[in-house]
Amino acid sequence: MQNPRPQLLIIDALNLIRRLHAVQVQQALTPAQALIATRANLINTCRKLLANSEPTHAIAVFDGEVHSWRKEVYPAYKEGRTPMPEELREGLAQLQDAFWECGVDALLSQTDEADDLIATLATGVAQHGHQATIISTDKGFCQLICPQIQIRDHFNKRWLDAAFVQQQYGVTPAQLVDFWALTGIGGSNIKGVPGIGPKTATTLLLQHGTLAALLSACEQDDAAKPLLKLRQHRDDALLAQRLVRLQRDIPLGFNLREIRYPPPADRAE
Repeated sequence: MQNPRPQLLIIDALNLIRRLHAVQVQQALTPAQALIATRANLINTCRKLLANSEPTHAIAVFDGEVHSWRKEVYPAYKEGRTPMPEELREGLAQLQDAFWECGVDALLSQTDEADDLIATLATGVAQHGHQATIISTDKGFCQLICPQIQIRDHFNKRWLDAAFVQQQYGVTPAQLVDFWALTGIGGSNIKGVPGIGPKTATTLLLQHGTLAALLSACEQDDAAKPLLKLRQHRDDALLAQRLVRLQRDIPLGFNLREIRYPPPADRAE
């Protein structure tokens, strides 16, 4: 019997956990009770995801206490974000074990952000013609969309696909990095080009295709007004582009055989 083609399920672990925990906090539970309920819901949700997607490989990717390269080149990166509740931070080990209980390995790096690790995993699988499904509400992953990579928003029960990107932003997934380079991303405190909002960014990209083409056009003497703004803030746009683009080439130190699902019977308990 021929082995099935690899289908990798990648869970954006903290994205999932924080949303499950927020629901429990609203139930007037004590911090300890909320953590117990979150763990139970996490196991239930993880099992549903596994049943629905029927993966051959699965992994949950966590953010560690990372001082990322983005913070080095742009100190204001993610400033102002609501910190993780302390009781949740202290209970992360239990929640990582919940994934293990479901047969899913957890990946946590002390040097790289989870988003970049997820992008590297998904892209690596896609380059070999296999399928990857990312479970996350983070629209930043939409830049990865291609026939081999899909994103599932579990909480809103929708696919963040090319049609979603077109409806939401008016551009293709391949243009999203340049779109955000122009508009910035408020949730990460990444500034784009002052005076260029989503509608203008969409119009410019529909006309010119890429940020590189826009930067070339803005140097012309007859450049339109929005392009003059881009000329003045060229460096801001290029920095935003660099910050927004997910890394896809991080050395992972393991291969697909090590994250098979279901795991081999001889895997250590």
